[in-house]
Amino acid sequence: MERKVRVSKLILLICLLFASFSALLVIAPILLPSGSVLDLSGMTGVTDNAGCVEEMPFPFSWVYHSGDRLCHQRLDRSFVLNGNQLPFCSRCTAIWIGITIGLAVMIFFKVALDERFLFLVILSLVPIGVDGIGQLVGFWESTNAIRLLTGLFVGVMTGIAIGVIIDEILPLLKKRKVHNL
Repeated sequence: MERKVRVSKLILLICLLFASFSALLVIAPILLPSGSVLDLSGMTGVTDNAGCVEEMPFPFSWVYHSGDRLCHQRLDRSFVLNGNQLPFCSRCTAIWIGITIGLAVMIFFKVALDERFLFLVILSLVPIGVDGIGQLVGFWESTNAIRLLTGLFVGVMTGIAIGVIIDEILPLLKKRKVHNL
């Protein structure tokens, strides 16, 4: 990892978008009336809580709708703030925050796309995989703290990977633009 000479404006923009979304994950339950979002448990890929979500003001309805579609939102696997369940479970919340952190690192640093980096990306998936599979087959019931740590770890690596991809693609696009002129 080496320090960048110039700050990546594109990565900064994407990081700000992820940071805004991540902030909404925590701000929404705090600003909504206490006890208004009690149990969102459902299925991933299905809108289970449309009635509850549609009553919320924008942008809270948007972030809760995103959680409804992308996460199981099980209450026992979620954090609660101000008497309200967060829009995503603890692991998914940590992944979103981790992506933001990884992108923030990539604003100022450059990581080489090499075998070592690919190994680290794969290695970052091991804890979340072990915890998820162990929980699925009944070896243990994970805690929200462990879900938070495994989600944060994979989220940070995902954010760094997004930054690496952008750093690799931008020079190619600039080169192509010069050739087309």
